[in-house]
Amino acid sequence: MDHRPPHSRSRRPSQPRLVLLAVPFALIAIVTVVDILAPPDVHLGPFLVAAPALTASFAGPRMTGFVGAVAVLAQATVAIWRTTLTDLNHTFQIIALVLISAFVTFFAHLREVHEEQLTQLRSVAEAAQRVVLRPLPDRMGPLRVAAVYLAAEAEAQIGGDLYAAARTPHGTRLIIGDVRGKGLEAVGEAAIVLGAFRAAAHQEHDLPGLVAHLEAAVAADPDGGEGAGEDSAPPGEGFTTAAVVDIPDGASTLQVISCGHPPPLLLRGGRVIALEVDHPAPPLGLTQFVESGFAAQTFAFEPGDVVLLYTDGVIEARDGDGTFYPLPERAGDWPGDGPDALLRHLCADLLRHSPGGRLGDDAAMVAIERVRGGPEHRRHHSPAPHRSSNIPRTLPG
Repeated sequence: MDHRPPHSRSRRPSQPRLVLLAVPFALIAIVTVVDILAPPDVHLGPFLVAAPALTASFAGPRMTGFVGAVAVLAQATVAIWRTTLTDLNHTFQIIALVLISAFVTFFAHLREVHEEQLTQLRSVAEAAQRVVLRPLPDRMGPLRVAAVYLAAEAEAQIGGDLYAAARTPHGTRLIIGDVRGKGLEAVGEAAIVLGAFRAAAHQEHDLPGLVAHLEAAVAADPDGGEGAGEDSAPPGEGFTTAAVVDIPDGASTLQVISCGHPPPLLLRGGRVIALEVDHPAPPLGLTQFVESGFAAQTFAFEPGDVVLLYTDGVIEARDGDGTFYPLPERAGDWPGDGPDALLRHLCADLLRHSPGGRLGDDAAMVAIERVRGGPEHRRHHSPAPHRSSNIPRTLPG
């Protein structure tokens, strides 16, 4: 997974801004020349206020103030050329230009302060996401793994979608889930689920025991903790859908427990098979209201197969006509070249499907391939934690 630092705002003016700066200076030059050549009863000086006003929309307070000073100097030049600097009409025009320039410079300062605050908040969000949603290794025993997180908003790199993987003495365990809600509260809930998974994945011998541990962790903090705030979900309304998968090293199978989550997709020989469990469990946090055990169901997972885990932000993405994204159909179009290539194919196709390349909800996907043959089938220890390849984790701006 590609964890990138937040996009900090550059202190140097970009090329587009340099081009934009030519507009207010050109405006000042044109108004000055035309005003000097105009008849005595024609005054174009008031148009000079447009120069600092335009500059404030894209530049900082220093440049805005500089443009305002140039506009005042241009107005003074017109006054001296046409009459005198103390002419009443020109004096009021200069005073008005000074006041307006100071006014828009102040608002340019406020905008710059606001942008700096947003940059800091994005840095905090990125740091929180790094802590909660750790990158997955690209190789785990006999498995190749790739993961991607797509934020609905390009600058909001934080949400309630989650995934994680853990190596055990007997295989690999994975979880993918979706917390109800968004923002920091959802991240806090996701942290609880992921912390419980990472702590228990190595201790619980069977998959039902692991999911029961996750349920206990979520049920122990139904209101989202002390910092949940006024907008936290009331008891019974906060929950997490999840799919938990156990893939043993020594058998061509996998086990799945679905807690109200969309079924994993198995890609095999050009076919796409939904791994629907016969007895799904309620979402984590709701089992207290529904009497239901956690039953693991076994499916074949042979060398060369790829399993795709995903959140509902993928299948609920709509196009301009309101049609949902047909994930099984589009996954079936994948030519087959590893989990990394599968996620790149689906990400590009999902963005084309969504109007303007923007999703209505966060989305996460994890692809797992059991490799064909090789010594990896006989390894029962954790490989070196290589990062998966550079799959973009946010939508383009």
